[in-house]
Amino acid sequence: MARNKTYDEISVGDCATLTRTLNANDLFVFAHASGNVNPMHLPGVDWTGDGKVDEPIAPSMWAGALISAVLGNVLPGPGTVYRSQTLNFRDRAHLGDRLEVSARVTAKKSDGIVELKTQVKREDGDVIAEGDAIVTAPERTITFDASSLPGILIERHQHFDRLLEAAETLAPLPTAVVAPDDPNSLGGTALAAREGLIDPVLVGARSRIEVAASEIGLDLSPFELIDVDPEDAAAARAVALVHEGRVRAVMKGHLHTEDLLRHIVKRDGGLRMKRRLSHCFVMDIPGRASPVIISDAAINISPDLQAKVDIVQNAIDIARSLGIATPKVGILSAIETVNPAIPSTLDAAVLSKMAERGQIKGGIVDGPLAMDNAIDIQAAKSKGITSLVAGHADVLVVPNLEAGNMLAKELTFIAHAEAAGLVAGAKVPVMLTSRADNDRARLCSCVLALLYDHWQKTGEALVRQSQESGA
Repeated sequence: MARNKTYDEISVGDCATLTRTLNANDLFVFAHASGNVNPMHLPGVDWTGDGKVDEPIAPSMWAGALISAVLGNVLPGPGTVYRSQTLNFRDRAHLGDRLEVSARVTAKKSDGIVELKTQVKREDGDVIAEGDAIVTAPERTITFDASSLPGILIERHQHFDRLLEAAETLAPLPTAVVAPDDPNSLGGTALAAREGLIDPVLVGARSRIEVAASEIGLDLSPFELIDVDPEDAAAARAVALVHEGRVRAVMKGHLHTEDLLRHIVKRDGGLRMKRRLSHCFVMDIPGRASPVIISDAAINISPDLQAKVDIVQNAIDIARSLGIATPKVGILSAIETVNPAIPSTLDAAVLSKMAERGQIKGGIVDGPLAMDNAIDIQAAKSKGITSLVAGHADVLVVPNLEAGNMLAKELTFIAHAEAAGLVAGAKVPVMLTSRADNDRARLCSCVLALLYDHWQKTGEALVRQSQESGA
């Protein structure tokens, strides 16, 4: 709640100070609001052209604009009208700088005019900007509750960016790419290879792969290509490459999921292990403190309790490989109480108890939880739910494939999330992407596979995800 000081309440010598730490979102918001898209002010840009991402420098007027926060919120506060402001910029603000913004009254004039000395400086004392402000102070007391101000969502996918950066330290993962015979799947494969994430072996019909390559202007000479047709035979050959030790991952190209999985799950010569295979969508949702994992939305149509045990364990393992040390798993249903008429609530209760008894390891499992109270702490509190998971879920285990598929696509197309997919429970990671996925989705799926493969071999996660306070 902001309360002003009226002209009559103000005295010469009065001071006010606010602090602000510069983060990347500040720079994106200012670029949109001002229209100033000078690349030297934007995170993640090589503005010097040397091939490396440069540290952004805050626009000088961003620092200058902070002064208005002191004048408009504190001294004089709500109702203040700017008349003039001089600014002398002595330094530049950088990401992570904690700034002190101050205003001190130097004079009171007639007609409500107040003069102030203003300054923006770092905590270490280095001055960023300074100058003099002249304002008309309010004549009457005004209070304002800023909590009603609409929020701003910045559409950034920083979690995948962080995973990509971590994966740069690893050697490429030898990967059989099955039927990459359309521009999307072949382009995504080539991008992942250029980024050093996979060393692809293209398995499919040479004629169709060459046509796709010509459409996107791709030179196929750097890649090994095994000419196999039809797609069913290509899937079988990719699985055989794993057994031969030539590849350590399989990636779906332009073929139906069931045509690939048929060879992966077969008992003789497949890639099955003790656990049931399950798919995880890893969602990078703007505004979330860590990625959200949804399982299973692509393989198990209507899983029974034993299948859900494996689904939960696979999802926990993938979450841990991405740096979530102790994943919090919410078992979703339509309601957050056990109801015998809704079987998914019974499964959720049993899964929670199994985790307590150590039958599911490495994470904290709770359910049943409805979607709202699984991810929103206020929704959980409103229902009186006391849980380490409620409001903080990293993993959402859905009742069936239909629910998971709809949830993942809603987050993608409505919440502007980026999605990547990975199958766990097989002998090697399986990148199961949609035939309509773009290059970025395929690239991020390769990142998941590489980090998961590294975690399986070493038990080490190369990135540490931030988790919400109180979780």
